[in-house]
Formats: sequence, structure tokens, C-alpha cells
Amino acid sequence: MAGQQARQAGQTQRTIHVGGEWREAASRATREILDPADAKPFAVVAEGDERDADAAVAAARRAFDSGEWPHTPVAERAALLRRVADLLVRDRESLGLLESRDAGKTLEEGRVDIDCVADAFRYFADLVVGEGGGRVVDAGSPDIHSVVVHEPVGVCAMITPWNYPLLQASWKIAPALAAGNTFVIKPSEITPLTTAALVDLLVEAGAPAGVANIVTGPGHTVGARLAEHPDVDLISFTGGLASGTKVAQAAAVSVKKVALELGGKNPNVVFADACQTDEDFDTAVDQALNAAFIHSGQVCSAGGRLIVEESVRERFVAELVRRAGRI
Repeated sequence: MAGQQARQAGQTQRTIHVGGEWREAASRATREILDPADAKPFAVVAEGDERDADAAVAAARRAFDSGEWPHTPVAERAALLRRVADLLVRDRESLGLLESRDAGKTLEEGRVDIDCVADAFRYFADLVVGEGGGRVVDAGSPDIHSVVVHEPVGVCAMITPWNYPLLQASWKIAPALAAGNTFVIKPSEITPLTTAALVDLLVEAGAPAGVANIVTGPGHTVGARLAEHPDVDLISFTGGLASGTKVAQAAAVSVKKVALELGGKNPNVVFADACQTDEDFDTAVDQALNAAFIHSGQVCSAGGRLIVEESVRERFVAELVRRAGRI
């Protein structure tokens, strides 16, 4: 069970999973995971490097080229995703607590994140089942039968950030598996625990060996190797602009598919007509606070700037300051 991942500090947790087996890092290196509440270590994980990344990619490559998963019927792939969703619901409390402690968010936010992860697996299960058998295209001749079908891209490498560790992982893993791909994921080296627990659930749900692989370690070794590896067909990265640029540059050498979600500076705009009644005004202030302060502002789409129409500015800012002081 996923809760078994949360062991006592001093014991190295299983965080490198390659070819259906949990293993320690090739170098036997480890990293302490700190609780953001008090900066004290509460877990120890394997610290992988390029050798571990190579082993994981090789396992994913074998599973895709010679394994059963890419040829598994869509209904069966969707069924596995739904089993994972059920397991997430089963382990909601332990996973929510682990996400809370790992990423430094409130326990309630941790629980809500697990709900959203389960929803993501169900969503992509439904989506892939609804794709059907292909789209017939008019080729302009009765002698030509042309059909467009969706095929798995191959081995997907995934690099996720520290602010929403499991949710970001699910947005990459669920669609990749639904489409018949295999993957290697590298979570943030400071928040890897729930992603490793999710891989445990994938194994429990019946994912074939080599389909789901995880390597924990830093970006400059594990992440960089995944981005440049010639046997990776697609790399999906969520993080900062500087790192995203390096990922794109490394991926360009082998012309692999690239998906980047990078940081932003997002404005929240409030017009006077959104504050005409006291109820509207309260809602606008609440949403401005939520946009800026949820998860302590550690959100890719956080409202980093507030633009308020002049006629309501003084009242709005005063109330915003008052409520912010109560957080």
C-alpha cells in the first residue's frame, strides 16, 4: 500500500523503480527529505544519477518495443487507470498526509490534491475510451480509404516540480498510460515521496513491468540525461524558464517531442462592475486572496499582480489588507 512508503527517517525509502523492481541508486547515494514546517529530515530516499536514468529508459524502451502495453486494448488500459483512481481514494488519508508533509501545504490541501489526482485518472480513462476506432478522412478518391488514428508516441520522460508533486505527476502519467506509452518520471528531488507512492499503486493496479519507471535525483544529472537521451520519444517538463530552456535545447539534438509548462507572472484584474453589491465585492476580494495566497502563493498560475479599477481601488485594497492580515 502507498502508506507503506512513509517510513521512519534513517531508512531509505523505495524511490527508484526500474523494469518492475525497486532498487537503490547505482551509486548507493541517498538524500534526506526535509519537512518544510521545521526543516528537519523525516525521510531518506535514493539519489540517482545518469546510470539510473539510462537503466530506466532502457526498461521503458523494452516495454514499449517488445511488451504488451502499447497493444493492450483501450478498454483494458482505461480499466487500469480506474483501478488506480480507486486505490488513490482508498489511500487518500495517508497520501494526503504525505503530500502535506513533503510539500509543506495544509493537510486539507493535501487531501484535495489526492481527490484531484483520482479525478485526473478517471478523466483520461473516459477520454481514451471515447476516442473510438479512428476518424475517416475524405482522400478525394473512391479508391482510397484514409483513416486518422491515434498511436502511442513511445517512451515518455517526465520531470515534475515541487509545489504540486502528485497532481503534476498525474497530469503527465495518466494520459501517457491511457494512450499506451511507457514512461520514466523524475520528480523534484525535494518532494519525491508521493510520486514514488503512486508508482507503487500503478504496480498494485497491474501495470506491466517496465511501463512505469521512476528515478529520483537532481535535475543536472537525472533530468538532463532524460532530456537528451536518444531513446526517449517525448519529454514533458514543468518548472522554471531557465531549466525549461535547457530541456528544449537538449531535446532538440534527437528532435524528440517537447512539452513545457514554465513559470509566469499572472495579473488579476478587478473592474468596478464586479463590485456593485456587497456580495460581489466580498467574492472579488476572496478570489484575489485565493489567487495570491493558496499554497502560500507557490502556484504556477498564482495571481502575482492585482490591477483594480480606480473607483474601487481604495476600498478594495483596504479590505484586501485587512483579510490578508488574518491569514
